[in-house]
Amino acid sequence: MREAVASLAEKTGRGLLAIAAVLALCLLVAASAEAGPTSTRLAYAMGEIVPLPASVPHEEGDMVDKRIVADLRWIAARYPIYVTDGYSGPLPNGEHVGCNQCHVRGSDHYNGLAVDIVPLNGSGKCDETWSAITSLAEWAEPVQGEPAPPFRWVGYDGDAGHGCGNHLHLSWQHSTVAQFELAEWVEVFPTGPATNRKPRSPRPKSPPQKLPTGPPGGIGTIHSGGVSPRGD
Repeated sequence: MREAVASLAEKTGRGLLAIAAVLALCLLVAASAEAGPTSTRLAYAMGEIVPLPASVPHEEGDMVDKRIVADLRWIAARYPIYVTDGYSGPLPNGEHVGCNQCHVRGSDHYNGLAVDIVPLNGSGKCDETWSAITSLAEWAEPVQGEPAPPFRWVGYDGDAGHGCGNHLHLSWQHSTVAQFELAEWVEVFPTGPATNRKPRSPRPKSPPQKLPTGPPGGIGTIHSGGVSPRGD
């Protein structure tokens, strides 16, 4: 009798271990599926620096390239974000927007293809309000130093001047472009009904539209700083 009970217990234990292994594998697959968008595309539409819409909580005056607005709307609908800086540079009317001289040379902020993010209604400290921002950072960059497309660079924990209590930096992948110019193409993730479109390879088009290089003024500020040797 004791041998039968022991045998049953052993078989039960093996069964539970097998179930646990299957569950662990399912969780791993699910985590991988949630790491970054499942598809992206290259947006060749003419770029333009536009104000962020009310659907994306942001500091007054923040602007970005209009081709990433839909992505930001999608993100804002799923994570409690507050954008503290987007495009940083001159406008056609000579006005300067964004944080003046806060970013390194070559920053994607100078092309309107990067944003700095903190928690909506956050305390300014690294506390529970940052948990969603951390989740967003891990979604955009599941492995440190390996951002998921369409992101070019993700600045957060482990990157100087970024992280919980400071800010999350997101840059979108784009064609090679000079400072204060609008990129020929920008990689984005589809947010509408047509989500099965495959990425296209870059192709030559007309030269990128230049933004004015007027005198720096500076009407925008950000609540948290941080300078990175890459994209920020």
